[in-house]
Amino acid sequence: MINLAAIEYYLPKNILTNEDIANEFPEWNAEKITAKIGVESRHVADASQTALDLAYEACQKLFKKYDKSKIDFILFCTQSPDYFLPTTACILQDKLDLPKNIGALDFNLGCSGFVYGLTLAKGLISIGLAKNILLVTSDTYTKFLDKNDKSNRSIFGDGAAVTVVEKDDSKADFQYVVGTDGAGYNNLIVENGGARNTSEKPVLFMKGPKIFTFALENIPALISETLEKNRLKLEEIDLFVFHQASSYMLNYLRNLCNIPEEKFFLDMKDIGNTVSASIPIALKLAFDQGRIKEGFKVMVAGFGVGYSWGAGILEF
Repeated sequence: MINLAAIEYYLPKNILTNEDIANEFPEWNAEKITAKIGVESRHVADASQTALDLAYEACQKLFKKYDKSKIDFILFCTQSPDYFLPTTACILQDKLDLPKNIGALDFNLGCSGFVYGLTLAKGLISIGLAKNILLVTSDTYTKFLDKNDKSNRSIFGDGAAVTVVEKDDSKADFQYVVGTDGAGYNNLIVENGGARNTSEKPVLFMKGPKIFTFALENIPALISETLEKNRLKLEEIDLFVFHQASSYMLNYLRNLCNIPEEKFFLDMKDIGNTVSASIPIALKLAFDQGRIKEGFKVMVAGFGVGYSWGAGILEF
């Protein structure tokens, strides 16, 4: 029912390497960071660079190969919007000089945001409201990180991805599975900056072990339910692309879900965890590396902040 017609991404020019982090924190070394997280460097937005700016650059790359006049809806997923209001999607519509008779909205989700975006796009297409949707996933989490937080600074990078989701009746109507457990909201949170706490600078806090446990308790069941809902077996999936959280977590989940290593995509060495943009960036990398070919069935799964999770199957 839907097809990913095009994907592009943009990463800021500033690069923070493991050596840079190790120089600030002598008790750590670059090799230790790489071994633990699977990241050697990550991209960091300038002080004046926002999620909107990154998204705009990604769109400029996309529209070199895709006719932007076809776009009839913008879905913008971010947890680092330029403003509380108006929505970033509205500003992007103007910056891209897209028609004024299109829809545009933001939605606030992190690591599961791309999968949720696919479900929203599928819904809009199914009711006939849109045919070619620009799904934007862009986050600048590094703006929320304390300079002394060596752990999170080694994990997160900034980036934006833009994906065109188009109606395609030749594709199978695969079903999605989503879930929510708000009881874990304070294990990955920016407490300040919203309406509840306005007095201090927004800073991100993450209880890593809690997030790890959440993933282990929920993602194997998510994979099984998604397969069952689509009447497929694990061996019928050609490639699994999970949210690129950390290599340690992903390899643990891969073994827990009994996914063969050759069918599992992991490439975050030079990018880091880019939150909502991580899955589409990984899809683009997998396609460019020849890991995705015509006719492949690819399962995508996102999970994290919220707690929130979702998975679905794409036919390429």
